[in-house]
Amino acid sequence: MINTNLKFCRRELALTQAQMAEKLGIKRSLVGAYEEGRAEPRLATLVNMARLFGITLDQLVTTDFSKKKNTKIIGSLPAPDPNAPDTDDQPEPPTPAGGKLRVLAFTVDKDQNENIELVPQKAAAGYLNGYADREYLEVLPKFRLPMLSQTGTYRAFEIAGDSMLPIASGTVIVGRYVEEWSSIKDGTPCIVVSSRDGIVFKRVFNKLRSGSMFVLHSDNPNFSPYDVKADDVLEIWEAKSYISSTFPIAELSLERVASLVLDLQQQVALLRKV
Repeated sequence: MINTNLKFCRRELALTQAQMAEKLGIKRSLVGAYEEGRAEPRLATLVNMARLFGITLDQLVTTDFSKKKNTKIIGSLPAPDPNAPDTDDQPEPPTPAGGKLRVLAFTVDKDQNENIELVPQKAAAGYLNGYADREYLEVLPKFRLPMLSQTGTYRAFEIAGDSMLPIASGTVIVGRYVEEWSSIKDGTPCIVVSSRDGIVFKRVFNKLRSGSMFVLHSDNPNFSPYDVKADDVLEIWEAKSYISSTFPIAELSLERVASLVLDLQQQVALLRKV
């Protein structure tokens, strides 16, 4: 599948053969030979291809993305013009941070409606390798929420830890897949899947333009903000709903406590008069 995927992914990224060769550090003639099946890339070149496309080496070699069902090719680079000739004089497309090809796999029910796959805490580690594999997603629990918007793809993640209190550990966050990372507004609660930190639930501050990264903040002040490079991010899901068996406990201010004490004193005084 290497030749098919190379040509397909190159066009998805709106790259000419010369531009692809430059990014891979090889000759343009080799790209043409690989796409036509006249030569096979070396292992180092295959690894560079997989990194450039944002997919695994196994997916590059064994999966035909041009025919794969229930898979969306998501890229932040502009879509190629299908009528444009495949020549070297096409302009170099802009390359924003996090602009590599991204593959979004999903599952559907018997009526061809997209499911919401649930990623439990125990499956979090495996998700980093299987997030773009529909066969992996097939074994995850699935459900649907009719109150959610019909547009977009949704996934649910069981979070761990107390960094986002009052949302407790074990809560299931339902997120909508974010295709354009540059559209994320500062302070948006999101599930961020990265190769460095795994699956985390944080408020995202967008620093793509100034630093090619995101700054992740916790609602719990005991946890400090930290940076994550855009190149390390695999997926971002904007939080749209949550499911929990624990009801959040409201924080009581000193004024509220004083008011409650005063009410109790008044009730005791009334009881004494009876």
